[in-house]
Amino acid sequence: MSDFAYAGLGLLILIFAGDALVRGAVNTSLRLGVPALIVSLTIVAFGTSAPELLISVSAILDGAPGIALGNVVGSNTANVLLVLGLPALLAGLKTSECDTGKSYLIMIGVSMLFVALCFVGPITWWHGLLLLGVLALILGDQLREALTHRSENSRGHIEEVEGSDPEMRWWKIGVYTVLGLIGLPLGADLLVDSSVSIARTYGVSETVIGLTLIAIGTSLPELATTVMAAFRNQTEVALGNVIGSNMFNLLAIMGIASLVGPIPVDRSFLVFDLWVMLGASLLIAPFVFSRRLNMTKRWGISLTVAYAVYLVVVIYYGS
Repeated sequence: MSDFAYAGLGLLILIFAGDALVRGAVNTSLRLGVPALIVSLTIVAFGTSAPELLISVSAILDGAPGIALGNVVGSNTANVLLVLGLPALLAGLKTSECDTGKSYLIMIGVSMLFVALCFVGPITWWHGLLLLGVLALILGDQLREALTHRSENSRGHIEEVEGSDPEMRWWKIGVYTVLGLIGLPLGADLLVDSSVSIARTYGVSETVIGLTLIAIGTSLPELATTVMAAFRNQTEVALGNVIGSNMFNLLAIMGIASLVGPIPVDRSFLVFDLWVMLGASLLIAPFVFSRRLNMTKRWGISLTVAYAVYLVVVIYYGS
C-alpha cells in the first residue's frame, strides 16, 4: 500500500471519527445537563489533541525535541486559522451566539505564559510541572461550573442542544464517543506517518515538517470535528474544541513532553512562530466578544488565506 493510499485512508477515518465524537459529546452534554461548550473544552478537546501528545512524546524519546515544539506551536496556529477558517468558509459559524469569553481569555493567558517560558528555555521538568499545575486549576474550575449548571438544570431548566437526540441510549452515546476517541488518533497517525514519508522523499527538513505537515496532520482531528459541528450548527462545540485543544496542547502536551526530556527552543520560534501563534489567537477576539459579528464565509476565506501565507513563509525560509 503506497503512502498516498495510507494518507487517504487516514483522512477518511478522521472524517468519520470526527462526526462520531461530535455526536457523542453533544448527547453526553444533553443527558448530563452540562453545556456543550464545557464538554467541548474537555472530552472533545482532549480526544482531538491525542495525536499531538503521542507525536510529541515520541519525538522526545527519539531525540527530536524540535519536532515536538514545532508540532504544538504549528498545531495551535493551524487550529485558529485553518480549523476555524475552513468550517467558516464552508458553512459559516454563528459565533455571536456563543458564550466563550472566559475560556478564550484563559487560552490567551496560557499562550502568553507559554511564550514567556520559551524565552527562559529550554523547557524542562519544572516548566512542565508549572504547565500541568495550571491545567489542573482550569479543569477544577470547569468541573465546578459543570456541577453548578447540572444542579440548576435539576431544578427544572433543561438545556436543549440542537442536533442532539434526547432518546439516544447511553450505550450508543458511549459507542460514538469511543469510536471518535480511538478513530481520531488512529487516522491522524496514518496520515502523519505517510505525509512525513512523502515529505522526506522530496528532501524537506524535519523542522518544516513539524511546523507544517505534522502540525496540519495532528490538527485534522480538530478540523474534522469542527467541520461536522459547523454543518450541525454546533458553533459552541466548534469554538470550544479549538479553545480547549489549544490550551491542552500548551499545558498538557508540553507539560508531559518536558517531563520526558528537555525541549530546546530554536531562535526561529522566538522571533517568528510563537508570535504568529499568539497573533492568530488574538485575531479571533472580535468574534468571541461581539454579539453581532459572526464568522461568515468571507472571514473564513481570510483566515484560510492567512494560514496559506504562513505555510509559504515557513517552507520558503525553512528549506
